[in-house]
Amino acid sequence: MNIIVSTLNAKYIHTSLSIRYLKAYAAPEFDVTLAEYTIKDPAMNIVTDLYSKKPDVIGFSCYIWNIEETIKVIKMLKKINPQLVIVLGGPEVTYDVREWLERIPEVDYIVVGEGEETFKQLLTAIRDSQPIDEISGVAFRKEEKFIMNPQRNKLDLKELPSPFRFKEDLPHLSKRVTYVETSRGCPFNCQFCLSSIEVGVRYFDREKIKDDIRFLMDNGAKTIKFVDRTFNISRSYAMEMFQFLIDEHRPGTVFQFEITADIMRPEVIEFLNQNAPAGLFRFEIGVQSTNDATNELVQRKQNFSKLQRTVMLVKEGGKIDQHLDLIAGLPEEDYQSFRKTFNDVFAMRPEELQLGFLKMLRGTGVRIRAAEHDYIYMDHSPYEILGNNVLSFEDITRIKQVEDVLEKYWNDHRMNETVEYIVTNSFETPFDFFQDFGTFWDEQGWSRIGHQLEDLFRRLLQFLQNGNLNDIQVIEGIMKYDYLRNQKYKPRKPWWDDLVEKNERAAFYQAIVENPQTLGKEFCELQLQEKDLYKHTVVEKIPFDFNLYKQTGQIEKKESYLLVYFDPIHHRAKVFSALAS
Repeated sequence: MNIIVSTLNAKYIHTSLSIRYLKAYAAPEFDVTLAEYTIKDPAMNIVTDLYSKKPDVIGFSCYIWNIEETIKVIKMLKKINPQLVIVLGGPEVTYDVREWLERIPEVDYIVVGEGEETFKQLLTAIRDSQPIDEISGVAFRKEEKFIMNPQRNKLDLKELPSPFRFKEDLPHLSKRVTYVETSRGCPFNCQFCLSSIEVGVRYFDREKIKDDIRFLMDNGAKTIKFVDRTFNISRSYAMEMFQFLIDEHRPGTVFQFEITADIMRPEVIEFLNQNAPAGLFRFEIGVQSTNDATNELVQRKQNFSKLQRTVMLVKEGGKIDQHLDLIAGLPEEDYQSFRKTFNDVFAMRPEELQLGFLKMLRGTGVRIRAAEHDYIYMDHSPYEILGNNVLSFEDITRIKQVEDVLEKYWNDHRMNETVEYIVTNSFETPFDFFQDFGTFWDEQGWSRIGHQLEDLFRRLLQFLQNGNLNDIQVIEGIMKYDYLRNQKYKPRKPWWDDLVEKNERAAFYQAIVENPQTLGKEFCELQLQEKDLYKHTVVEKIPFDFNLYKQTGQIEKKESYLLVYFDPIHHRAKVFSALAS
């Protein structure tokens, strides 16, 4: 029997942990083939590839991001080969099972909940032509009737075989994200999250996990993401794993965790700040809302002051990047309340701030009780909200404008100094800057066209000029600094037009050759000749004392020259400055 387990990932760099657990658990009785695609792949291409493998059974792992594309594939496959047995599993089809079987008659079986043992028993029954009626956790149609067998008891995770030892995966480890789970379940009960449905937390065998991580690193894995819903729920366990990863990591490896920040003890953060190599760890922290009433409605326990303490202590350590999440559209959080939430969180200046919108996932409390808050939402995945009793569709549209420019201008770190100056000095709050700019961006039609890096600078400047700000020339100077310092190579054509004239640049170079100490000790150590200056540097004039600004944050209106040296060996920019005489 030729068996394939497949899924459509959101991106090529992602890998599916679920289908690898299915393959590992089914062995040695069944030799299962892995087949991964992305949601961007044309459905016909996926069908053609799957058909070429001549399967008898295909199992698809289904999520909100891939279900609609998966359905297209299923329907074509069944038309081509009506005898093909199609099995669905995953969180998207675990709830409203009857609805899925009615909507997709091409599906033969749905595996509900934890699937490793159920899928293997189902394969055995199909191979041996045995009845399915006694297999726990399977739903199917039988003589036009809907059959839903009771879900099985939870697996002993310590007994699960490793999903990381397949030869076909090894060549791809360095180029893709590897997902690892050390536990299943969540101790919290947030009503917008599927993890709230499962009671309790179960752990895998720690030593097996460590062996797997060593194996992955030895075979080139660079990005390892732990999918535990709350990695630090057990302080002793988290400390043990942190210590292991610090001791055993390979250069260039990055580990990502979902952290509940308000329960993290200061001594754990102190340990990480003192012992973790910079860049080894990355934390993802779900804040979602700082509105206490909203959090209470979704049964989310969160102490925001303790969360702030954790985030700021980690930030002060300078070792760990933090990705903070917000959800717009939670119960009773209107536009102004969300504005406050955004500003509360942005005040911590996380390396990345992800702005998402509430999705009414099947099986969750917010979906079950949607009528209590007059929710309207998409009928199809991802079931994103379109409005509720306090947040109109117009409000949601405006917040989406914020999301668009936040991603481009903060999360991508193209102009950190510029944005910091603007949100601190030129707008009432950070949210107001992102909202006003996002609305302007949308009105210009820029959300519908592509853009180069230089376009992003020009468009920000156009927005700022449209707003008649008093300090526009200062901001433009900081923008030039941001642009130049983030280049690896000397730019051929910067985004601004008023470049320093040739004769002025030549005079400045001559002065620097004669008195290099003008630009400081570090510049002198470079020992650049005049030809190096012409070949590897850019000179630009800005309308304030740059060195004073970098040292104190103060703006004094004295013209400065910026000299930016583009190191031809290390491919990075170094910025030097001197007051214009």
